[in-house]
Amino acid sequence: MTVEVNYCSSCGAKMETREIDGTPRRACTECSFVHWGSYSVGVGALVVKEGKVLLVRRAQEPGKGYWTNPGGYAEQLEQIEETVRREVLEECGVDAVVRGVVALRDLPRAVHNVYIAFSMDYAGGEPTPDNVEVDAAGFYSLEDMQQMNVAPFTKWLVDVALNAAGGPGLRIDQEPIVSLPGCGLFRG
Repeated sequence: MTVEVNYCSSCGAKMETREIDGTPRRACTECSFVHWGSYSVGVGALVVKEGKVLLVRRAQEPGKGYWTNPGGYAEQLEQIEETVRREVLEECGVDAVVRGVVALRDLPRAVHNVYIAFSMDYAGGEPTPDNVEVDAAGFYSLEDMQQMNVAPFTKWLVDVALNAAGGPGLRIDQEPIVSLPGCGLFRG
């Protein structure tokens, strides 16, 4: 299902379909605004403690009943490393610190979704479900997971977390060579 954008989000004028860069796009009839598409950015935490991975069981759709890594969607004015820390703390009471970006999923659809997985260092807290989004939480071994209803994508992410051949992936650049306020910067 696609939703057609009928009014400009910049000035409120009517939109029309025009070919821009070889693709039909919705464009404003009054100003220069072009609707480039609908997107969402999801984040996920891969927190490993003593060889076990932090998982939560979803208490609501999508994925109700499946075990997944904690995560959620980026807020408009929130850097993604803040998003993933917040989501882990909200969903299961665990404090974790971002180490780096270790995986990315690109899922084109009506709302094009990009999902960024972070390796995170456990900093404290006992896994306790929020009983809203998740109804169970804990650190689990691969052996434990064989008896659990782990979501397929999470199985892939657990493999990434436990078998990252190249180390922690892209790391947060704490001291970039230039000042770029408001930017979350990651580098290899």
